[in-house]
Amino acid sequence: MSTQQTTEIPEVSVTDYEVGQDNIQRFGLDIHNPVFPISASVIIAFVAFTLLFPTVADDFFGWLRPAITSTFDWLFLLAGDVFVLFCVAVVASPLGKVKLGGNDAQPEFGYFGWFAMLFAAGMGIGLMFYGVSEPVTHFSSSMAGGADAPLMGAAGDTEAARRLGMAATIYHWALHPWAIYAVVALALAFFSYNWGLPLTMRSVFYPLLGDRAWGWPGHIVDILAVFATLFGLATSLGFGAEQATSGLNYLFGVPDGIVSNIVLICLITAVALTSVVAGLDAGVRRLSEINMVLALLLLLFVFFVGPTSELLQGFVGNTVAYAKEFIPLSNPFGRADDGYRTGWTTFYWAWWMSWSPFVGMFIARVSRGRTVREFITCVLIIPSVVSIIWMTVFGGTALTETIGGFSGIVDASLETKLFVMLDQLPLQTITSFIGIVLVIVFFVTSSDSGSLVIDTITAGGKIDAPVPQRVFWATFEGLVAITLLLGGGLAALQAAAVATGFPFAILLLFLCWSTWKGLADERKQPFLEKMKAKGYKV
Repeated sequence: MSTQQTTEIPEVSVTDYEVGQDNIQRFGLDIHNPVFPISASVIIAFVAFTLLFPTVADDFFGWLRPAITSTFDWLFLLAGDVFVLFCVAVVASPLGKVKLGGNDAQPEFGYFGWFAMLFAAGMGIGLMFYGVSEPVTHFSSSMAGGADAPLMGAAGDTEAARRLGMAATIYHWALHPWAIYAVVALALAFFSYNWGLPLTMRSVFYPLLGDRAWGWPGHIVDILAVFATLFGLATSLGFGAEQATSGLNYLFGVPDGIVSNIVLICLITAVALTSVVAGLDAGVRRLSEINMVLALLLLLFVFFVGPTSELLQGFVGNTVAYAKEFIPLSNPFGRADDGYRTGWTTFYWAWWMSWSPFVGMFIARVSRGRTVREFITCVLIIPSVVSIIWMTVFGGTALTETIGGFSGIVDASLETKLFVMLDQLPLQTITSFIGIVLVIVFFVTSSDSGSLVIDTITAGGKIDAPVPQRVFWATFEGLVAITLLLGGGLAALQAAAVATGFPFAILLLFLCWSTWKGLADERKQPFLEKMKAKGYKV
């Protein structure tokens, strides 16, 4: 249903924000004033400044990330805990019975396609980059003990260090990040499908802002969402380029460096543009499902040719360790493990929050027809279980090799640890090549999904904005990733994610309040029925 009205509704002046009413349509674009011009201008200025003054940019990014993470680590950790508790509260409450899109709505995608899209868009590149490197890094730091180790480590105790390293890794990839995505996706889907508001971030604050959501407070929210999405994506694309070029260098001797990274980003952006033009169903869904199959094949291969019995035991043991350490790792206050907390957890939470407008809106677009309870449960539990399995298989295999006396994985750089681990298994050239393909296709799905989301925001909530506009944003995603790599490498990528994630940590706390209020009102009487009862056409 739609809320395009012939009679003004004072309580919800959606007519004042009817998409397209305040848009400028020129040169094949559908520009929503002032979100598009401000967002585009700032992004273009950022790219130009960083390219013209790389030394200044490098110094700035080198200062930015530690400045934010060391000062506001408690805020990021506390916010992450709030989001998990919010999801649990909604599922356990009667609010979970609300159906996204109304009682007659039916899901547009089956479970497999739905899971494939939300998972590929949510964490694909990250799991490939950190699936081996993070468990090994936490194990090594735990063996050494000290502030860089999670919970100060387990110095000298190999098995304790292994359990703690896996628990600390799973903590970063299970409930907390998916709770961040879930609260944003739920809010967007609910206010769009049940209240008929535009599919954009400003709409989720309507219960708190009222008609001001269509004015400058709403403009600011949407502009921040564009920045967060673009820089969060650029971080992931930069990581993906680093890993893919390192893999190509490891396998085929392709030169590894900034030039190779830039060339790869350009090539993959070109492929992503093709997928963007194809659209959501033909492009993103198909690529996501292909990548899910490839990822499953690689996972099964490593599982069966690796230490299978240890991995089976490890899944249970790692899950138990995660549950045991969940509260200590989630504690935002009184922690002594500064290096782990600020260098890992705070960065991750900021990264997930900067990604949340992108992943949340994408999940919302493919989740119509689900009940709130089904939606949160699936978005929270299914990807968390898959993350535990993935980390157990890849990280567990790497730890078995490491504990067995092979030091190559520990000594390798973060981006090559996966390929060094696969090199210890049969068919290493084939599996490493599949790993590179996975990174590249995850790269593509993230880029085209992100451009569709940014396009929706800057077009005032339209989901069918002109193709040239989607091409513009997909192109600039690649440009920003290149710019950040030139302006400081991985440190710049991480700094950008943290900087854009910080304001969203605060916004998302208010989003939870707004969503709860909206769901509670919907339970009393559906919004559209209330408007009909008042005699308005909806």
